[in-house]
Amino acid sequence: MNTLDWLAALAAIDTTSRNANLGLIETVRDALKRQGLNARLTHNAEGTKANLFCTLPARDGGTQGGIALSGHTDTVPVDGQDWTSDPFKLTERDGRLYARGSCDMKGFIACAVALVPEFLATPRARPLHLAFSYDEEIACIGAPVMLADLQARGVRVDGCIVGEPTSMKPVVAHKGLNAWRCRVHGKAAHSSLTPQGCNAVEHAARLICAIRDVAEAWRAEGPFDDCYDVPYSTITTNMVSGGIAMNTIAQLCEFTYEFRNLPVVPPAEVQARIEAYVQGELLPRMRREHAEARVEFENLAAAPGLDASEQAAVTQLVRALTQDASVRKVAYGTEAGLFQRAGIPTVVCGPGSIEQAHKVDEFVEPDQLARCERFLRRVAESL
Repeated sequence: MNTLDWLAALAAIDTTSRNANLGLIETVRDALKRQGLNARLTHNAEGTKANLFCTLPARDGGTQGGIALSGHTDTVPVDGQDWTSDPFKLTERDGRLYARGSCDMKGFIACAVALVPEFLATPRARPLHLAFSYDEEIACIGAPVMLADLQARGVRVDGCIVGEPTSMKPVVAHKGLNAWRCRVHGKAAHSSLTPQGCNAVEHAARLICAIRDVAEAWRAEGPFDDCYDVPYSTITTNMVSGGIAMNTIAQLCEFTYEFRNLPVVPPAEVQARIEAYVQGELLPRMRREHAEARVEFENLAAAPGLDASEQAAVTQLVRALTQDASVRKVAYGTEAGLFQRAGIPTVVCGPGSIEQAHKVDEFVEPDQLARCERFLRRVAESL
């Protein structure tokens, strides 16, 4: 099967994050097995999803070192999107290939899997690895499971290329992603007896405004990095719910907030700043009204930022193969920071434009796939 055949096959499997991805993973595993390769699967706790890691050994049979080609298998939903064609059927139209995941990021996976026969025929001194994960779109849940397994088995990888859509241009840094849920607990009362209650909605509003103050301070004072399209860290509150009736003092208010930090901004310090406000200002106010008032935090997602070393061999390789020396940093997150945190130097470079990701009528251009194929061939040759 060539790249287009593989992309059609992968797109036909609905791997929206709420679904299992085993159909896709097992299809790839079986194809690799027919070529004499043994892929290792690591599953989630429920056994409904799996990562795939497969080593294409060096010519002497060596399996340590080399480069990993990394991609996530899950996609975002198509709910509420008015697609022109079936999102789960690869459709060529106006010189573009339309399907959910065609850009983000089954196009890269299709290129990598389609080229396996060529990789195996390339006499390499070092191995090449395939690393395909689950649930990247919902907080990068799968990749840490795979990386922990590699560490436990003593598998060493010298470098990683994450094939997120970058128009085949190297990306050397991205922001971290951290998402939190906050629950503010007050005391219910009839609205005519306001002094007998502790209004969780109103106190949550104070906290939300304090979080907004953090965002405004970053915007005004930095730190800044002008290589990013948004050159400072950001934090936003995007979902709020609370109260049960118009005439009842709200006992509970729940909201979620998300911050995307520059790699130089430690996420633990950001959360500590928010919790310090709660302990120092918000809770004393609340407990003057209700002694048992409390505020709870739950971490929903934490994916580290990426800040690739220009001295790393994989960075220099990707720059040489793309002939691109530009310092390119992006606001969106990937699994690259997880690989870097595991001690694996990592760069992001893949086919398609991030501007098409997650949108109605998502597409990738055939030329981007062809460029990716040429790039991956040269990666294999470099080994």
